[in-house]
Amino acid sequence: MSFCTVAGQSCMRSGTVTFSINVTLDGCVDHEEGIADDETHAFFTRLLDDCGAMLWGRVTYEMMESYWPSVARGEVDAPPALADWARTLDAKPKYVVSSTRSDFPWTNSHHLVGDLRTAVRRLANTVAGGVLVGSGALATELDRLDLIDEYMFLVHPRITGHGPTLYQGGLPSTRRLELISADPLANGAVVMRYRRAG
Repeated sequence: MSFCTVAGQSCMRSGTVTFSINVTLDGCVDHEEGIADDETHAFFTRLLDDCGAMLWGRVTYEMMESYWPSVARGEVDAPPALADWARTLDAKPKYVVSSTRSDFPWTNSHHLVGDLRTAVRRLANTVAGGVLVGSGALATELDRLDLIDEYMFLVHPRITGHGPTLYQGGLPSTRRLELISADPLANGAVVMRYRRAG
């Protein structure tokens, strides 16, 4: 079983589906609104190192695919923490849920096919370290299927006043969560880790 630590707390467990995303205090998940410094990238690199595979929806995959492979290859000038994140992401198995695209040429990318509930649970149980979900819309869909086991939000000290917002697509019922850890970073963001309660 694979574990990582954030301030002494283990992060990922085999067989677990973990949803992780940057979010502001007012719930905005716009990828341009978070603090993108060395500390933030180092945190996500450690988290990525610990998980068995990434799981995205097509839109998130295409956004990532348009930039990070070139950083990983050294074609874009980037600070060391950013380049380290890009190389780690490049090497990590990446699975994509899509009904409109089946070809995913980025290194170690795979199309996740079949019944979503069955495919995601099988993937989480197959890869050491579990699965890290990095798409807000996909996480909502997975949560509706009761597939999200843990949540790791990097909460940024910002109020944006706009969307997109976390779970704006809605859920059928309120999710009760149990706090596992809350670890502040020097930049003012806080890593909030929860598991499903009950």
